[in-house]
Amino acid sequence: MSQPQIFPSQPRTTAQIKFSNGQVLEGPLNTTIETFVKAANFPPEPIPVACLVEGEIRELTYHANRDLNVHVLTLADGDGMRVYRRSLAFLLVAVAAELFPDVKITIDYGLNFGGLYCEVEDRPPFTEPELKNIETRMWELVQENAPIVKERIPVEDAKKIFEASGANSRLNLLKARRKSYLTTYKLGNFRGYMHGYKVPSTGYLRIFALDPYYKGFVLRYPRINWPNELQPRVNYPKLINVFDEYGTWMRKLGIRSVGKLNEVVRTGDMLETILVAEALQEQRIAQIATLIASVRHRVKLVLISGPSSAGKTTFSKRLAIQLLAHGIRPMAVALDDFFVNRHETPRDEDGDFDYESLYALNLGLFNKTLLELMQGGSVTMPQYNFFTGHNEPGETISISNEHMILIEGIHGMNPELVTELPAEKIFRVYVSAITQLNLDRHNRIPTTDTRLIRRIIRDARHRGYTAKDTILRWPKVRQGEYTWIFPYQENADIMFNSALVYELAVMKPLVEPLLLQIEPGKLEHIEAKRLLSFLQWFEPCASDLVPDNSLLREFIGGSVLRTYKPGEKL
Repeated sequence: MSQPQIFPSQPRTTAQIKFSNGQVLEGPLNTTIETFVKAANFPPEPIPVACLVEGEIRELTYHANRDLNVHVLTLADGDGMRVYRRSLAFLLVAVAAELFPDVKITIDYGLNFGGLYCEVEDRPPFTEPELKNIETRMWELVQENAPIVKERIPVEDAKKIFEASGANSRLNLLKARRKSYLTTYKLGNFRGYMHGYKVPSTGYLRIFALDPYYKGFVLRYPRINWPNELQPRVNYPKLINVFDEYGTWMRKLGIRSVGKLNEVVRTGDMLETILVAEALQEQRIAQIATLIASVRHRVKLVLISGPSSAGKTTFSKRLAIQLLAHGIRPMAVALDDFFVNRHETPRDEDGDFDYESLYALNLGLFNKTLLELMQGGSVTMPQYNFFTGHNEPGETISISNEHMILIEGIHGMNPELVTELPAEKIFRVYVSAITQLNLDRHNRIPTTDTRLIRRIIRDARHRGYTAKDTILRWPKVRQGEYTWIFPYQENADIMFNSALVYELAVMKPLVEPLLLQIEPGKLEHIEAKRLLSFLQWFEPCASDLVPDNSLLREFIGGSVLRTYKPGEKL
């Protein structure tokens, strides 16, 4: 066998970039990935905004100082869309600071049609002409393709900058900073902090709009499934009411940002904060029970729905207890027992069984069974055998006039679930972690991330899944939510916000070890790093302060309600 020839050489002055589509380009060392991407002539849409370099997410300004494997991220990718949305918000804040230097903008929450809801503080909302001026200036900067420059500055310098600008929530946040520097970004004369990667320049931000919305305005952006265009604006009056309610709760607690929460953790006052937060949720559950009791003369079925890890199970049990206090006997019925036989289950685009689909349920059997039960008949309930994949006969039951049926499941808001049941006999409750405490006025924490962290902890504790397993399944879960849950949420008679202001402080020490177990080089590792990155801003809190009937106990364990089954003793 011949030996390979080894011979003297000179240091390389070029780097090869191998793109995931098979293209290989070569250029001078320390050339930016952006330059290679432009030379590769990628399609202009979906807009390329960032990249994976050797399996790690990087900005397009990353320099190639050696041969690299690169995958371009666009608006059709989750990580790409986050970069775009964050950069767009940065552009908005920079322009608002230029045109209205004394006005403070709060980026409050996300909306499902593709929008960030924003409000201004200490003055009336922007008028339509004012919003038009902001939008026009944003488009001017897009046309100029102005650079968005990343700069690392010492934390002490960052404190002086934020103190001068009156960014008190950000100053409080910096007390939790363990690193000696802070990464900021500049656009023209504006310097700001917005957590996470950005596009290299404003010319990438080619799809957006500003519209008046409720008491503020909405910054619209595309969605992943429609990355080249804006989706129609949708009004969510019931959802907006929940946001207002949560704002009231925050004012009562005196906590409007993570920095303030951290202050409470450091001073040892968390017990009171936790107990008040729990009391506010209990008040809300009691109000919902009272409302249901007021229509007990006609309502026989309560449908409880919401996305994954919303806390529907614990909410259902706590609602059942409140109904008992009104003399109503709740009986829980499992929607999963109405699955069709496994071989009849619809399949998704990958050919896997789609248990998220409405048509994974035997809708005819569900309606027939519930109608007979509500009319006072004796019914043999179905029971789905998850081992055999077949539906089997269960116990025979009947209910009295004092009973009310409670059904928890993802399709409760969908009118197609109950086409044969009298509408006046149904009451719908939508449950989700609808809001979350933001890092500061410009850095929001998506409630999706809160639910994902809840699920990672619960899956590890109760199902034996690793964090990698849960993250791997999450995209399909999210796809199911956008198809089967979110479009119907406004059908609810009432909404319940399951978010707790303190929960990320409690979950941080529980989820960090699970996320750190994901090995580098995997796509799941990118998501783990992203979650760990914003969790760094939270001071940890011991979980033993959480009451044993808390909704959070459904995920972290130790719930006194875990074995409680409403209506088990008819």
